[in-house]
Amino acid sequence: MQPVRVSTLSTRLLSPWPLIWTVPWKYREVAGGHLFRFFVLIFGLAVVAVPYFGTNMWAAANGVTVWDPEISLDRQIPVIGWMIAPYMALYLFYPATLLANPMDDRHRLELIAGVQMLSLATIFCSVIFMAFPAEIDLRDQLDWDSLSGWQAGLFETMHFMDEPWNAWPSLHIAHSYFLARAITRWVKAAHADSTGRSLFLAILWIEFVLLSISILTTKQHYVWDLFTGLVVGFVGWRIAEPVLEGIASRPDDRAVPYPDAS
Repeated sequence: MQPVRVSTLSTRLLSPWPLIWTVPWKYREVAGGHLFRFFVLIFGLAVVAVPYFGTNMWAAANGVTVWDPEISLDRQIPVIGWMIAPYMALYLFYPATLLANPMDDRHRLELIAGVQMLSLATIFCSVIFMAFPAEIDLRDQLDWDSLSGWQAGLFETMHFMDEPWNAWPSLHIAHSYFLARAITRWVKAAHADSTGRSLFLAILWIEFVLLSISILTTKQHYVWDLFTGLVVGFVGWRIAEPVLEGIASRPDDRAVPYPDAS
């Protein structure tokens, strides 16, 4: 009975939220479907950026670490300047996810469920950021003189955008894992098995591995942050995947946001 209740709860949480999706769904075919994608992008940015940067600035202003997850290994891991590139490449995952999503009603419903799961994961992590704030006190290990021009530029951009707080769970990892799984699912749905598809997915997952390492070698996160970020991403996908499968198996007349509405 308990798994059934969990499944029912996840389905309710990931069913389209009426106040958000009623109007965009009505106009989902406008501009060849790209207007709907644009709305999903704006919604996704809002539900990710507002809680993340809000808690980041709050923690930085307070300057209080409740629990420090740093271990000796965190300072033994070397700085690798070029890995700022795979670190910053996270921001390519978001538009890539939209472009990978096929523009039919079933996959639009999957996209809605996915972005809602991502927003819930972000809110969950933001609660932890506020309950257990931790300063990531590793930036002193950066040797700026050893960085090339483009590397220094990306590090400066990153430090300007992001105060060294919001340590764990790493949203960089939670988001990139979840989005990589979603991209993989939709690329496989939209494209027949081919060398090109296999190469693209290989590059995607190599980037995810490099990104996972990069949060440590850019001194943006601790090992604990990596581990807990993976847990959040994995659990988030495990919650979302059955919902996505349920959407995919719907008959044509139920491939709508509220199939049981009168």
